Amino acid sequence: MHYRRGEAKQAVREQVHGIWAAMTVPFDEMGDLDLPALRKDTRYLIDVLQVDGIFCAGVMAEFWALSSEERRAVVEAVVDEADGHCRVIAHTGHHSAREAIELTRHAESAGADFAVLINPYYPRVGEAGLYAWFEQVASSVDIGLWLFDTSYAGYGLSVRLIDSLADIENICGIKVGHDHGKFLEILGRAGDRILASEPNEARWLENLVDHHVQVFMSSAAPYLYQNARSQPMRDYTLAALRGDRETAEEISSGLEPLRAMSERYLTGPWRQDGTQPIAAIKEWSSLLGLAGGSVRAPLRELTSEQAAALRADLAATGLLESAPALEPAQASR
Repeated sequence: MHYRRGEAKQAVREQVHGIWAAMTVPFDEMGDLDLPALRKDTRYLIDVLQVDGIFCAGVMAEFWALSSEERRAVVEAVVDEADGHCRVIAHTGHHSAREAIELTRHAESAGADFAVLINPYYPRVGEAGLYAWFEQVASSVDIGLWLFDTSYAGYGLSVRLIDSLADIENICGIKVGHDHGKFLEILGRAGDRILASEPNEARWLENLVDHHVQVFMSSAAPYLYQNARSQPMRDYTLAALRGDRETAEEISSGLEPLRAMSERYLTGPWRQDGTQPIAAIKEWSSLLGLAGGSVRAPLRELTSEQAAALRADLAATGLLESAPALEPAQASR
């Protein structure tokens, strides 16, 4: 980070923009963290997909199944590999405030630009307790903090609480993992003090143009919908930024088959029964040149039938036909 604690709200508006990807983490054949593969994926996101930022060690990275040592190793590897070529936000959330503080201090010392905290996921407490938890963490670190308002934690943060937390000096952003209506309400109530983002690619163009949202922070969509030869998210974002909404909307509409796939394999299972779709994300991304690989228990691998269906559906979108000629291994240093 290259700002003082009291400058976090200004720094986030200057430094955080464009398209950010939320990374998975690869495991080797023994089930151990595969840092070389993680580094290759990082270079792929930067060199091939040209993302503006990376969200690491979060939900996509199965943070609940990583040891504290592994979480630190992920942040160190991604920050080192990014090496200033893109910004990095490190997820440092934990139900223990003390552990969250230590992970956040580590992210800061490792060189992350910002940190993000999922709602403390146990035990359930009232708003006064939640405010005290976030205030304790924020007052103990210097790095700019993002809230991650998500039902992955079993509940959401109220707009009233978010409005209060936005007054804390170094709380500077929020990723709103809820419906579009709540996102717009938060944007209206607290958007003057914290940078708000919605990780819904289907809403990104609207948010960018109509609501002046400056960052897509962040999901797997940047590497599930794009490859070296086909980068529609980047293309429609650039078209919108130069004022050509008609072209942006035309490009965006071409993503409907991939959005339908996302609903079938990712969003749908989560909405229906809370199934985490990480195995499907890894299978999908592996077909486009990333490491992919296995998941850790209690998540379960796709069945062979599920994997075959995903591959067939992805092939039907045409994205595999434009698969990258440059493999992630070739993109590494």
